[in-house]
Amino acid sequence: MPPRRTTNPAGFPNQIDVQATSGRGRRDPELVRTLVWNILSINSHMEDIRYFWAGVLHVSGPQWLIVMAVHDLDRGKGVSVREVSAKLHVDPSFVTTQTKQLEKNGFMRRKSSLEDARVVLLSLTDKAQKGLASLSTRQEGVEDYVFNDLSDQELERFTETLTMLRLRLEKASLRLAAEI
Repeated sequence: MPPRRTTNPAGFPNQIDVQATSGRGRRDPELVRTLVWNILSINSHMEDIRYFWAGVLHVSGPQWLIVMAVHDLDRGKGVSVREVSAKLHVDPSFVTTQTKQLEKNGFMRRKSSLEDARVVLLSLTDKAQKGLASLSTRQEGVEDYVFNDLSDQELERFTETLTMLRLRLEKASLRLAAEI
């Protein structure tokens, strides 16, 4: 009989494939559960903050993420719907629907690519840029408060660790979906 698989609060198995691990051995299940609960809590607080910023601009929380993704990805020529959807891990049709609403409300420009008319390029309007600029000092204050105790080196290492966890969670999600 195979060993019983325990799960943590998010429903993820504590171990997915023992042979595929780095050979460090089984993790303390209590530490894994604590980490998962902390990640879930962080996500909840980040969502609260996201909805606060969105409310200030009078957009929805998901629209705020789209605005921020376009802001981060656009290098002056616009950014494709596909790139935004990949960054946010959402379906391109969702980005299309939401950016049409953002365009209607004056926050987003949507235009066809000159190279491929099937590709829609997104960019922020002056209204969106001014709205983000008006929030920047407050956002910087929040970021300073949250990350004040981490040096750049510690933040870089933490980011690398989170990136590794994100990639493994993506693979775990795909593996679990394949089992269905």
